[in-house]
Formats: sequence, C-alpha cells, structure tokens
Amino acid sequence: MWPHEPVLVVGAGPVGQTVALLLARWGVPSVLLERRPARDAAGSRAICQHRDALDLWEAVGAGRRIADEGITWTTARTFHRDAEIFSHTLTDPGHSPFPPFVNISQSRTEQLLDERIAAAPLVDLRWSHEVTGLVQDADGVTARTRAGELRGSYLVLCSGAHSGGLRRGLGIAFDGHSFDDRFLICDVRAELPGRAAERWFHFDPAANPGRQILVHPCPDSTFRIDWQVSSDVAPESETAPEALHERIRRVLGDVPFEVLWSSVYRFHARLADRMRAGRVLLAGDAAHLMSPFGARGLNSGVADAENAAWKIAWTGYGRASQELLETYHDERHAAARENLAVTAATMDFLVPPDAERARHRADVLARAAGDPAARALVDSGRLSEPFRYVGSPLTTPDPTRPAAGRPARGTAPPAAPGVLVPDTPLTLPDGTTTRLRAVARDGFLLLGTAGADLDAVRAAAGTAPDPVRVLPVEPGSAVARVLESRPGELWLLRPDAHVAAVLQRPGRAETLAALDRATARTGPPIPTGEETTDGVLPQSR
Repeated sequence: MWPHEPVLVVGAGPVGQTVALLLARWGVPSVLLERRPARDAAGSRAICQHRDALDLWEAVGAGRRIADEGITWTTARTFHRDAEIFSHTLTDPGHSPFPPFVNISQSRTEQLLDERIAAAPLVDLRWSHEVTGLVQDADGVTARTRAGELRGSYLVLCSGAHSGGLRRGLGIAFDGHSFDDRFLICDVRAELPGRAAERWFHFDPAANPGRQILVHPCPDSTFRIDWQVSSDVAPESETAPEALHERIRRVLGDVPFEVLWSSVYRFHARLADRMRAGRVLLAGDAAHLMSPFGARGLNSGVADAENAAWKIAWTGYGRASQELLETYHDERHAAARENLAVTAATMDFLVPPDAERARHRADVLARAAGDPAARALVDSGRLSEPFRYVGSPLTTPDPTRPAAGRPARGTAPPAAPGVLVPDTPLTLPDGTTTRLRAVARDGFLLLGTAGADLDAVRAAAGTAPDPVRVLPVEPGSAVARVLESRPGELWLLRPDAHVAAVLQRPGRAETLAALDRATARTGPPIPTGEETTDGVLPQSR
C-alpha cells in the first residue's frame, strides 16, 4: 500500500498521462489535473512517436495500439532543390517488436492513453482544474485550483510551455531564446501513392525557395506539411485559404486535397535551470522547449515521465534515499541539454544565424549530391535517441566498456552502463517467452552469465530493500548476443530498463554496492563537467 497522499500530476497531455499511468503501475495513486474542460482533438501537433516511447507505453497497455494505428516509416529522404541528396534508414540494435517511429497525431495518442487511464482505478483524472499556485512543506505539496485546494505527497508539473507562473513560484528560471523565422504547419488529406512510408525533407525547393519544406505521412491518407516562412510575414496571411491552398498545390501537385488544420509556430530553445524543486519535478515542455526537428520534444518528455515515476515510487516506498529525487534533475537536465544541443545545431543549419554559416550551408548543399563527406554535414534533424546515463551518480562504470560518444546518425550505442538496454526476446526459466525490456520494467533485474556466482547474487538480492529479480543468461541466447556479454558478468538493469552496472564476477558485497548506488543509498560524488555527448552530468547541488 502506498503510505502517503496521492501524487499530483499537473497537465493531462501525453507526458502527464504517462506519469500517472506509470505511477499506477507501481501501485501509486495519482490525481491528474487538467485546466481544459475536455480533450481537444484539433491538429496533429507532435506526430512522431519513437520506438522507445512505444515500448514504454506498452508497459501500460497502449504501445501496441498506438503503433498499429500509426503510419510506420523507416526511411528519411533529404532533397536539395528537388534532387535527392541522401536517405537513411533507422536501425534497431536488438529485436524490438516496434518500428523505429510511427506517425500519429498527438490527439489520437492522448485518446488511446485516456482509455488506459479510464481502466486504471489509481488514476483520478479531473478536468477544469487549473492549478494557480503551489505550496510545499516537509510532508507534501498543496496545489491551489479554482475548484479548491488539493494535497499530494509529490507533484509532477507537466503543464506544457505555458507553465511560467508555476515555475516562477518555484523560483525556477526558464532561460533561452526564440527563433525569428516562423513555421507554417498544415494537415492535409490526399491520395499520394508511394509516399506513405517515408519522410521527405526539402532544402530550397521550388515550392518554397530559399527555405525548407518537411512532409510527413500520417494515418488516413493525411500528410503533415511544414513550411519555413519569413519572420516578417503576418501569420493570418499564411493561413488564409487562398494562400494556403496555393502553397499546398505547389507541394502536392494537381491532386485533390482537403485541409484539416493549420497553424503558424515560432520555435523556442529554453531550459529550466532546475527540474526538481523539493517535492516538485518538472517534465516535458514545462521543463524544456526545443525545435521539433528530430522529434525530441514529446519523446524526451515521455522519458522524463518514466524517470520521474519510478523514482517517486522507490522514494515513497522507502526503497531508496531521498537523494534519488535529486538524480531526476541530474539525469533529465543533462538529457535536455543534449537534446537542445542537437536541435540547436539543426536550427543553425536550417536558419543560419550569420553570413558565415549561411555560406557553409550553401557550400555543403551544393556538394552533397556527389560528395559523401559533404552529405554527412547536411543537418535536417537528428532523430530522437534515448539519453545515455553514463555519468549518472546511479551508474556503476565498467572500465572494460568505456563511455561511447554520440553514436553515428541512425545507429545506437552498444549495451553498456548507462545505456537503455537493447530489446530482444527472453525465455524465462519456466519456459515463458517474453521480452527483455518488459521484464526489466517490472523492477530491478540482475542478469548473470555463465561463471557468475548466482548464489551470492541471490543472497544479495534477498537482503535489498526493494524487490530484485535474478535471471541467468544462457550462453548463445538472444540476450547474450545483444548484450555482447562475457563469462562471469552480472548486469544490473534499472526499472526504466537502463543498464545501471556491469560487474565482473561479483560477490555479495559488490552486488549490494551496485544496488545501493542505483537507488542513491550510497555512491561517489556526482561527476563534474558540462559535456553531455559522452553522458557526463554536471555538478548541480
């Protein structure tokens, strides 16, 4: 039984929904507060759902449905002046049952998550509950709403970009900048044979000279089209029917189409200076804003949700120290900085901020069609990747598996401490077939290869304050192959399926030390430094 007040979750978008559903999975009740009176189904908004988000949503019963309803695509094509200069195909280091990405509107994703919430008795979803203020004390958080006050043991703020008042009340800054150019976004229904499985990115096309166009396929013969437009153009002129229809015809050609929705956005690059303030954790757009190229906004918010949910659960149940909550900031703030660095590089290429970088872009695009070295410099968006918690205070390093830098585009890092473990089929000792990540997400998991002292490991697991499962890794098995495991190794996986440690022939003491570190009960000081591409986290205490 959860020994505290329910957790308050502010904002019923995909990030808040994911937090509430994952808390329920750990037996933690929550009250999900949404200022709107009902779900708004207008517009596609965030459409690219990554394999790792689908895999996480499957843990709460929604991933398979979202994947099946979405459009699966595996190839991203990039063009310059209507000539293709390269394409790349997304890869999977394991054997995931999910595609690399699906395109599906954010509103439909929310509807499918709402169905899971309706079936979750531990989630209390309340519409028309706008939170106007927060007060904390040593035992919990009080949220003031127009409908009255609500009390919670912890609070996760997932109320999106317009969370400024609540952030300021917590003393949290939200520094960054906004990009000058605007982007016109439109959902169009049309029949376009051969275009349903690919994303197309156009630099300087005839249909939008000097700027960019991005075309994404979506379900029900719908296409999402993004145009970069000048900052001095009035938004209402871009969405006027005559101008909008002319833009669409220049992209799609002379085919019948139906406009379903349109909007004009200005993109931002902003990051909260703290993602934890006492018992309040910030997640998703409430904590970070970034341009959408690479689909890192919603997908990183879902990763925030998982990190927050298991750490609140372990802390509240007394399985971990209170210091575990601080590692939410350490890990997810570093992930946000990495995502902002990647998306900022993309925006600098798409919208060069000065003459020197404009000349560089023009030279790269001119050479890319025939020069593989130039092709590698074309930046139309580096697709979302799970952050590697290599430098986390929860991770026990393995000197035989040193931290890798940012992997090449379209690839994934090898399994190692800090990395989200590759998924693969797993056969349990009773003969049941499941998936590695599914078992990992049931709690802490210890995997022992041939030669590891599993009796000592089980003895250590039996004295840990949290339930820990121990499984053997058979030589030559699918798990052994994706881990590239060696004889005598012990792999410790966290409840979010990230590798916490790889130990070489450990005994009981070494196993307990890794478990203690993974729950912030013990461990060395947090590494210092600002470099995130190698997973190094900054000192932030």
